[in-house]
Amino acid sequence: MNLKKIIGLLLLVVIAGVLNSSALFAQGKRDLNIVFIGNSITYGAGLSDPATEAPPVIAAAYLKQQSNVGNVEIANQGHSGYTTVDFLPTTGGVFKDVEKAAGSFTNKQALLIFSVKLGTNDSAIEGPRGAPVFPENYYQNLKAIADSLLKEFPASIVIFQHPVWYSPNTYNGARYLQEGLDRLQKYIPEIDLLVQDYAATYPKRVFVGDTKAFDYFKKHAETDFQAEQGHQGVFYLHPNKQGAVALGGFWGEAIAKIVKKLGK
Repeated sequence: MNLKKIIGLLLLVVIAGVLNSSALFAQGKRDLNIVFIGNSITYGAGLSDPATEAPPVIAAAYLKQQSNVGNVEIANQGHSGYTTVDFLPTTGGVFKDVEKAAGSFTNKQALLIFSVKLGTNDSAIEGPRGAPVFPENYYQNLKAIADSLLKEFPASIVIFQHPVWYSPNTYNGARYLQEGLDRLQKYIPEIDLLVQDYAATYPKRVFVGDTKAFDYFKKHAETDFQAEQGHQGVFYLHPNKQGAVALGGFWGEAIAKIVKKLGK
């Protein structure tokens, strides 16, 4: 065999190796379909263009940059003023929209994720539907929502994001104040307990997502929230553009870690 043939064979071996490596790398990427369930914060209320600036959009952009993630499609089911009561499967309405959104993704091989961030409106003293929702009822409402999603979409996972801090003088169309903020903080251990309980009944399908946003926004309220005029002065409840980037980053990071864990 002459030198040219040897070199040619070696090149073929190298090319084949590169192609195989590329194929394996591609196989290691996971496509994601994500339904974001939430309230006005999830929707992107007050932002100039929620379709491009809301936290779910930022989270998707973050995920697309991860080496183990392929295509990412999202559906933003954030509704201003909504509580866990509004999303209960027994009350119809918006839960049907969540089901429709989950079933509308074209890539049926992608991992279906429900990212849930509810609690702000539940914690209000009065105003939103069902408020105030006491911690034990909040647990049961989240469980009812997750139970229905897990049964209807057996290949899906549910991620509960911790709620976001708001200022204790928050009082717009609904009344929150310090009492509401105190109640909101009591929801966090209920989320953690619920996920722990699901470990036995639905192993590796229900997870705690972001745990950083609450403290972050408490510390960066004046720079990352919209300054809104309420019945007790300027209050901080909704992220501004900078805050939406931060919150979307927190959600994206949390989802990425869970996807990576599932891939092991």
